[in-house]
Amino acid sequence: MIALGVLLGAGRVAGEILSVANPHLQLAVDRASGQWIEFRDRATAHNLLGGSAATGPLWELELAGAGPLTSTNARSVTVTPLRGKTPGLRWQWSGFGLAQSPELCVEATVTLERHQPVSHWRLAVHHHGGQAISVIRFPRVLHIAEQAGERLAVPAWLGEETDQPRALARGGGGKPQRREWPYPGYLSLQCFALSVTNGAGLYLACDDPAGQRKAFALFGGGDTGLNLEILHYPERDSLARDTYTMPYTVVLGTFRGGWFDAAARYRAWATNQAWARASRLRQGQTPAWVTNTALWVWNRGPSPGVLTPAVALQQKLGLPVSVFWHWWHGCAYDHGFPEYLPPREGTAAFQAALQRAQAQDVHALVYMNQRLWGMTTASWTNQNAARFAVKNPAGDIRPEVYNTFTKAPCASMCMGTAFWRDTYAGLAAEAFLGLGVDGIYMDQACSSLACFDPIHGHPLGGGTYWMEGFQKLAADIRQRCATRGGPALAGEGCGENWLPHLDLMLALQVSRERYAGPDGWTPIPFFTAVYHGYNVYYGNYSSLTMPPYDELWPAEFAPREPLQLLDRKFSRQFYLEQARAFVWGQQPTLANFQSAQLQTRAEELDYLLRLARLHAGARPYLLHGTMLPPPKVTAPSAEQDMSRLSIYAGQRGGLTEFRKTVPQVAAAAWRAADGGVAVAVASLSDQPLTPTLELEAAACGLPRRGRVYRLDPDGRRLIGTFQGKTVRLQPALGPRDACLLELKRH
Repeated sequence: MIALGVLLGAGRVAGEILSVANPHLQLAVDRASGQWIEFRDRATAHNLLGGSAATGPLWELELAGAGPLTSTNARSVTVTPLRGKTPGLRWQWSGFGLAQSPELCVEATVTLERHQPVSHWRLAVHHHGGQAISVIRFPRVLHIAEQAGERLAVPAWLGEETDQPRALARGGGGKPQRREWPYPGYLSLQCFALSVTNGAGLYLACDDPAGQRKAFALFGGGDTGLNLEILHYPERDSLARDTYTMPYTVVLGTFRGGWFDAAARYRAWATNQAWARASRLRQGQTPAWVTNTALWVWNRGPSPGVLTPAVALQQKLGLPVSVFWHWWHGCAYDHGFPEYLPPREGTAAFQAALQRAQAQDVHALVYMNQRLWGMTTASWTNQNAARFAVKNPAGDIRPEVYNTFTKAPCASMCMGTAFWRDTYAGLAAEAFLGLGVDGIYMDQACSSLACFDPIHGHPLGGGTYWMEGFQKLAADIRQRCATRGGPALAGEGCGENWLPHLDLMLALQVSRERYAGPDGWTPIPFFTAVYHGYNVYYGNYSSLTMPPYDELWPAEFAPREPLQLLDRKFSRQFYLEQARAFVWGQQPTLANFQSAQLQTRAEELDYLLRLARLHAGARPYLLHGTMLPPPKVTAPSAEQDMSRLSIYAGQRGGLTEFRKTVPQVAAAAWRAADGGVAVAVASLSDQPLTPTLELEAAACGLPRRGRVYRLDPDGRRLIGTFQGKTVRLQPALGPRDACLLELKRH
């Protein structure tokens, strides 16, 4: 007999409804059907689910040879409260009528933390008869009840947010859309956050310290339906056992506030994990030239177009400039990988130019894609590389075509194979030791793939073998290159699993409009809010020109005027991209720089150089600091011209224009290791502005009163005081001005 009216520990029965609760959450299930019908935030009394009229399968799994199976396929379901002091429920589904696994049973449990609005979910599959489970979708949070001001924040690499999640789920033409973000990879953190204007948002995460392969998904249903779920990919090799149990739990909870509040909750767990403790920046292993870099030049082609402009810019800046160098290699970009050597200008000329630049303290990070092999190259055939490429479940290679001019297919190589790791490590060592480069940019590094080739010797499908392989690769490169002190290793995008292995992460969402256009998503520093101070972040598509064209691509597609200057009407987009990078704590980066721009685009470059000097002078905050809750900014907004173009989109007159309304002041708050607090502020406007910035003192760890100092390239000076629970700052900003406002105790 189940006790009635018990709040904690045992469940509560009202007719056929079984519920459990803690002081913050209440969860209810229809006992007869096993349907999950209530996930209620008790402070607001809001049920985040649509109720009993909008139920659906709590889980879905795919068994090899049996197709999709859901909780609604079970002939029998029992739901019981968990014993003990922790509130929770257990479901058991059986009677699926499968000939290959007649005793199949699926079990799910949920427990509620006693003092937080948080629940933990786990699923096990018993007696599956050894049938491979290709994917488990659990829990499925279906028919989420609509609230005002919904915003979905997704840590897609650096992070992005949409204020129209239901429209994106609904799609065009009334056909529901589905989108998945794979982890580890494009999803840099294991969480989603659905916030609302006033009320209880939904926090969805996994507490998986091993970084198992999974994905988070958004999908529609009906006119306004919004659904979220997590996809789990078991290692197929582990399924010889008669039971599969998820090796981690899913975390579901409610929260108040916006994306930063969700990031802060995730940060409390994430920064205690092994990948954070072993991060190279925190361990003091990042090469000094990387942390000392004040500005990156992202140029392409032979050394005269890369190193010479960087030296000129360094002379103008008066601080260290480093180069992020593409198209140095002997093969065509996105076509001939990994036939990088010798350099296209010749080994001797490359070495001599690099040595001259290094003598002037300009360092080079060179491009080498860490997983692509061109399938039309001689080495693909000669080395029988197809054996070690990633295979799909049918055993086939899925060609990837990036080069829109040559249409040359590339294959992803399997990080779980010693052959590919040895191949890449050997090339990296030759570039570092033989050519004298300072570091390797490992393109597509913060991504992982599932491989199903049984001859590779790794578990098939899910698991952690990709990251284990990358760990071996990075360690091998550093061991081979130890005689020169070891290279800096950089990767594309952001990813928590890569923190112990990479020195830098290329964070390009600051210029998201330039490559994605107006697609309903806005960049946010989600990853930064969790892991700033654990890696060096750099990168920006921000450029004053049309994209370059690789001289090894077909001549018939080449532009008549390479690197043509963009119309000045796009300058505010340049300011926006650079301002975001500055206030979000990234090392400034300029793409496609030519020395003549110091005269032809002096205003734009003066803005960038000011930000670079500010960043270099505020490294305790902007390199090593922790991001604080964003200040509330009251400032004008303006509609401005935006361009969409990339390496390929910009050719053949492919520039796309659109307009976007943008706040004219960007700001973010930071705490240094010594407890100091500063606000980075940058104006995009060509008019003087006096914005209002408001911070909650307690949330930022500020005293009730103190002094305000302004830090800029001219020095540090006292400009005022603050006091009270809310700190209100009103800096006087000149046209396209930027500074740090440092808050200190009296």
